[in-house]
Amino acid sequence: MNLIIHDDATTEFDEAFDYYESVRPGFGDKFVDAVIHCTNRILKLPTMHQVVVGMTRRAIVKGFPYCIYYQVIPGAVRIVSVFHTSRDPQRWQSRI
Repeated sequence: MNLIIHDDATTEFDEAFDYYESVRPGFGDKFVDAVIHCTNRILKLPTMHQVVVGMTRRAIVKGFPYCIYYQVIPGAVRIVSVFHTSRDPQRWQSRI
């Protein structure tokens, strides 16, 4: 299955990494590992996570206050957002 990542999701991921690295060097790598693990789980079982809006699903990133919002489309998974759970969800919902 192919993986498509929205540009804004990449920006969110990069900003989160930078934040965690600034707080505690090396912690950004733990965030990266957690997001990769979550993404691999999504790719293996794309329909296992809860549908939250339309056809968009939410997977929780273990150990961090982030969720990956994604859509299952023919032949691919499209990541819409790597989103901090305390932010206003309208920011990512405009992408769907």
